[in-house]
Amino acid sequence: MGTTSADQQALHLVLCAVEPGLADAWQQIAATRPGISAHVGSVLEVGADAVVSPANSYGWMRGGIDALYARTFPAAEENVRSAVLAYHGGELPVGEALLVPTGVNSPRWLLSAPTMREPGERLAGDTVHPYLAARAVLRLWVEGTLEHGAPVRRAVRTIAMPGLGTGVGGVDPATCARQVAAAWDEVFALRR
Repeated sequence: MGTTSADQQALHLVLCAVEPGLADAWQQIAATRPGISAHVGSVLEVGADAVVSPANSYGWMRGGIDALYARTFPAAEENVRSAVLAYHGGELPVGEALLVPTGVNSPRWLLSAPTMREPGERLAGDTVHPYLAARAVLRLWVEGTLEHGAPVRRAVRTIAMPGLGTGVGGVDPATCARQVAAAWDEVFALRR
């Protein structure tokens, strides 16, 4: 099940950063990829249908951007943890993603895509976890279905994504940006 050209063009990924280094890296990859834009500021400032949570495999949302999500969307952590338990036996592997409601109208959805197995884990300099998390988000976006069978891409047109692993995980912003770009290119090249 691929996307049509109209679907692909209507999907919008907004890469968000408050840190100058990450903002610069996002702007560089967005400049050459239709469908991607960069936003300098909080992920919560974007009028998106979904936000990306680069949490841990257990769905704990206690640090970094996830702590902000947990405060802003009080039902989110419980929704993520319940889905991880119900659909993945209690551990969502790095390289997988799931979509849960935030419990608020905007953004309505949260995409949990772990960049680390354990909460607070520092990632190695040669990690591929940002790539795996980004690819999981993008694949769920274009290939996934909601519980009632509707395509995710119809309910989620715009996704706001923070740095993947660049906060608590310590991944270099340029590395993260390269890996997110590689995931985008892989997922969308298959659909052209």
